[in-house]
Amino acid sequence: MQDLEKIFNNHILVVAVLACLTAQALKVVIELFRNGKVDFRFLMATGGMPSAHSALVGALATGVGQVMGWASPEFAIACLFAVIVMYDAAGVRQAAGKQARLLNQIVDELFSERQFDEERLKELLGHTPFQVFVGLSLGVGISLLASPAY
Repeated sequence: MQDLEKIFNNHILVVAVLACLTAQALKVVIELFRNGKVDFRFLMATGGMPSAHSALVGALATGVGQVMGWASPEFAIACLFAVIVMYDAAGVRQAAGKQARLLNQIVDELFSERQFDEERLKELLGHTPFQVFVGLSLGVGISLLASPAY
């Protein structure tokens, strides 16, 4: 039981998970304002505004900097990890989403008159650079606001 308490007292872990969950919850709120209805599927969805991946790694890197020090090797590792994740979210995954959208359109046009039994490809995979920036800002902000008292 003591080990479980130590996990919940880990500032870095707590702020990273909190930032990710906050970003996912914000997707539901943003969708409510955008379309006027609540869609809880966005709690588990990839892609969209803001980037939960970016919020998580932004809070992770900031938390590591706060706890271990801004000049520590651990902070450097966390920052580089964050850059890779955010680059992937805005680059590779965004491109894969565009390809899925195009392939779905081709299938729709080619098979408009007959049944096509394959499942549609998921189109909302990645993020725009703005969505990544908002997620990063959210994560850094949450980590700074929840600053540990050391």
